[in-house]
Amino acid sequence: MPTTSLLTDMYELTMVKAALHASRANRHVLFELFPRRLPQGRSYGVVAGVGRALAALADFRFGDEEIDYLLREGVADDALAEYLAGYRFHGDIVGYPEGELYFGGSPLLQVEGSFAEVVLLETLLLSIYNHDCAIAAAASRMTMAAQGRPIAEFGARRTHEASAVAAARAAWIAGFSSTSDLEAGRTWGIPVSGTAAHAFTMLFDSEAEAFGAQLEWLGEDTTLLVDTYDIDAAIEKAVELTGGALGGVRIDSGDLFTEVTHVRELLDRLGATSTRIIVTNDLDEYQIAALRGAPVDGFGVGTSLVTGSGHPTCGFVYKLVARATADSPDAPLIDVAKKSANKRTIGGRKFALRSIDERGKAQAEVIGVNAAPRADSGDRTLLVDLVRNGEAVGAEPLQDARDRHEAARAELPIDAQRISNAEPAVPTIILDEQGRELDNVYAAGRPAENV
Repeated sequence: MPTTSLLTDMYELTMVKAALHASRANRHVLFELFPRRLPQGRSYGVVAGVGRALAALADFRFGDEEIDYLLREGVADDALAEYLAGYRFHGDIVGYPEGELYFGGSPLLQVEGSFAEVVLLETLLLSIYNHDCAIAAAASRMTMAAQGRPIAEFGARRTHEASAVAAARAAWIAGFSSTSDLEAGRTWGIPVSGTAAHAFTMLFDSEAEAFGAQLEWLGEDTTLLVDTYDIDAAIEKAVELTGGALGGVRIDSGDLFTEVTHVRELLDRLGATSTRIIVTNDLDEYQIAALRGAPVDGFGVGTSLVTGSGHPTCGFVYKLVARATADSPDAPLIDVAKKSANKRTIGGRKFALRSIDERGKAQAEVIGVNAAPRADSGDRTLLVDLVRNGEAVGAEPLQDARDRHEAARAELPIDAQRISNAEPAVPTIILDEQGRELDNVYAAGRPAENV
């Protein structure tokens, strides 16, 4: 059986080893995974990776090979090896469901159990969430800029092969229409799409011969790549071969706004009024927004998506926020927090809701510390059970996450649609147990590293 147990930073194991010898490994604790703030210029974040994290947690086991390696390298001693051999996560996890939005300070995950079992999950959870949420946020900005026009995901050739599958999943949650990655299609049930590259055209003696071969085997509804040589000549030949019934043309170079406008005019003049125009060529949300007024029918995006369009990680951290005063089961939890300059944290168990006004628009992210904030009639609670007593309870169809994202994004105020130099769409308000507003240590300042 595959294992995810060594997708782990060494210091997690050294902490457990020391905690075992100090008789603190079984101390009941609460960790929180959260962003101190949104990446600069972003008005909201998107939760993605929940389903992948639940699957990875199920495979987090230390077998003989893993333990032998840790002993051989001196990472583990006999006491730690014995503990790891029987490792199972028996605790609880609550968090934001997949597809939901988040803001600075949002408690995306709260992981509760013994210190040893909870601290070992830090790197696994952070790596999944930091990657998938970054991709989903970039994808959401792109689908928002596209204003309903479909976007295909083409990023598999621009990132690690495993990351490509995860990126396609995150992009689908945020509204992309399909992926070129067949493993993503098989694993996650995402629609797949793809036709031909310039190499296919250049394989033949003429463009007409290449187009004829593609049309014969893929049908007239296929999309022909028309910018290998001369766009006008290619379009004229494509329309001639299909009698004007060609499904689509793809343009992958040049000044896209100018080219698309010209191509639409040419297609219409030739009678191919129903032929779609698809554009690619290193697109991002800024270029998609710039093409809003052009007669584009769809987009393909690769590099900028799988790199988070300038923000390849979200800066999430995983911090201890409460611990028991003793090892006994009935020992009370006390809040703990970092006081480090620019890296302060807020201790305690968190509760979260999205404040929604009478128009159905989000007004604030409200976080209660050790008590649920008072909710009005339209407000939404954000935390759901993901794992209970070590068993995953939060798994759901990917379509549910996609639908949730669409609904949550529709709640945002109009300012959230800004692409450049955006500010958080809503403020984060943090309340104590009495409902009094606390100083929000996540509200301003430079992004902090995971230290």
